[in-house]
Amino acid sequence: QVQVVESGGGLVQAGGSLRLSCVASGSTFSIKSMDWYRQPPGKQRELVATISSGGSTYYVDSVKGRFSISRDNAKNTVDLQMNSLKPEDTAVYYCRAEMADVRSITYQFWGQGTQVTVSS
Repeated sequence: QVQVVESGGGLVQAGGSLRLSCVASGSTFSIKSMDWYRQPPGKQRELVATISSGGSTYYVDSVKGRFSISRDNAKNTVDLQMNSLKPEDTAVYYCRAEMADVRSITYQFWGQGTQVTVSS
């Protein structure tokens, strides 16, 4: 059974930093991409950053220059380094792993989420 588990959330003052970590386990599928999403209070979930198996990255405009995504393919982990945090970064952050089986059929697995709260 595939499990995706996040860690590293918490409460931080504006301008501070947090590092989120995520590990995917329990699958023999290959992991194509690993992503971080977030859902602010009362808003829809949005993509924050993604990294492919080859290391290509994408960031939503609002976090460019402040957040950095990295990945360890051997350990099936992905980290999100968040610097210069702002109150508007407050959200539940979710990790998603997209995996493919031998027939190239893709599956998505989500973590349970970790709360990030940035105080002003």
